Amino acid sequence: MAQFEMIMPKMGESVAEATIIKWLKAEGDKIEADESVLEIATDKVDSEVPASNGGILLKRLFKEGDVVQVGSVIAIIGTDGAAAIVADVVPQTAAKVESAKPVAEAVNIPVAVAETKNDYTNSNKFYSPLVKNIAKQEGISLAELESISGTGKDTRVTKADILGYIANRGKQAPVVAQATETKQIISPQVTVPSKPAVSVGAGDEIIEMDRMRKLIADHMVMSKHTSPHVTSFVEADVTNMVLWRNKIKGSFEKRENEKITFTPIFIEAVARAIKDFPMINVSVDGTNIIVRKNINIGMATALPSGNLIVPVIRNADQKNLLGLTKSVNELANRARINKLQPDEIQGGTFTLTNVGGFGNVMGTPIINQPQVAILAVGIIKKKPVVIETELGDTIGIRHMMFLSLSYDHRVVDGSLGGSFVRRVADYLEKFDINRTI
Repeated sequence: MAQFEMIMPKMGESVAEATIIKWLKAEGDKIEADESVLEIATDKVDSEVPASNGGILLKRLFKEGDVVQVGSVIAIIGTDGAAAIVADVVPQTAAKVESAKPVAEAVNIPVAVAETKNDYTNSNKFYSPLVKNIAKQEGISLAELESISGTGKDTRVTKADILGYIANRGKQAPVVAQATETKQIISPQVTVPSKPAVSVGAGDEIIEMDRMRKLIADHMVMSKHTSPHVTSFVEADVTNMVLWRNKIKGSFEKRENEKITFTPIFIEAVARAIKDFPMINVSVDGTNIIVRKNINIGMATALPSGNLIVPVIRNADQKNLLGLTKSVNELANRARINKLQPDEIQGGTFTLTNVGGFGNVMGTPIINQPQVAILAVGIIKKKPVVIETELGDTIGIRHMMFLSLSYDHRVVDGSLGGSFVRRVADYLEKFDINRTI
């Protein structure tokens, strides 16, 4: 009988693993070619994995909740009428599965026993076989391994985490994670106050965070621990921009069959300002500053669930306003229906968030690591403003808005941060009211 291996697909250049959220098919179910078999999650994006061949689902090699490496065999599919016998095929595929322990449990084959039966089995934390193998080779004890701060799902230690720790291991005294009444050491470099006790009163409702909210929470805490945040504010007169959009939005929607918002105009101004101040488009790696060649701007997008996701417009500086408008609309629409691809939320070098969409005047956003700056744009409101003219000062009604830039004070000083956000405002204020699109 013919049998086919179902592989965890590659979902992006930097995506190495995915979590199985839900199996849509049970063992023994008939599957059509290209029919979805399971749901997976990578970082913030959920997607379905279709079968490349039709047949019978003979064996599921992982359980819901398992973290699986890209390229691993996740299921065996047989041709119609095939018996659910996979003993012959699994030994040939098990070698391809990096996360060997779940496979061994599923098919009762003693795979990678040497990696799992070691000193790290007494830990309450989950470590992948690869991480444990690296730790064993480097002579890292269980206590030392548990002191490493993880950046993976549920703060798991990834390959990058342990390799980064090893690279700096000899430069600092070893610290063992421990909890006391006053503080908790969460990494060799960072100490924070212990979590406060939370009481639950009668009638209080307890709601567990969903997976995305947990990821957002961890990412926000990590960002505040990583970067000393500073925020600079500028008020901009965007009257010309507002009048221009009001003038062309009807004809644009009729011609392009989609709306034009202010977001692509903001992104265009940010991209132009980044070209003027390239040191705002950087990342920090230890004591090194990585200056990004590409200008990839993420736009924070609210989801119906209340969570947030940041799709990325790549090479924003190379797109005209029409191209930016179409990219913004497409990514925002697919974000709201959970159809983004993993690559589309990665690789950002700068982030824009529109707090004005919620009626807010301004905000102090948290940096989207490993970037060093994020710009918040507030609501546009009509205000009486002093207008300077050659004939003297006068008061007029203008469309005004605040821009607030949060930046990493390790590498962005007030001069750079303040000059950058001022330049963005200048581009918005000088918007050509007779521009064509």
